[in-house]
Amino acid sequence: MLFFVGILEMLIVTIWTKVVTKSKVLASGVVTVINVMIWYYVVQTIVDNISDWKIALMYALGCAIGTAGSTYFYQIVEKKKRAEKRAARQKQILSNGLQTIKN
Repeated sequence: MLFFVGILEMLIVTIWTKVVTKSKVLASGVVTVINVMIWYYVVQTIVDNISDWKIALMYALGCAIGTAGSTYFYQIVEKKKRAEKRAARQKQILSNGLQTIKN
């Protein structure tokens, strides 16, 4: 179970990072509450099973997969945004008779 919780938590942390960097105050607060509740569950589960190192390992593997998956997803999103921006800029250059565009 902690394997999937690890994946979920890293997705939540990635979302938290995005909303904080965009200064979305309310959203960052809501995501923080969700993350703390997940962390509370994780700590409780690990403490209840402190002698079972496999639980911690499964959680760590879930966290690793969640981090890698969400990073990969946002990498694709950012590449798509850059490609769309570049295409729009090229279209504007062509429509302006090949004049340069100042940013």
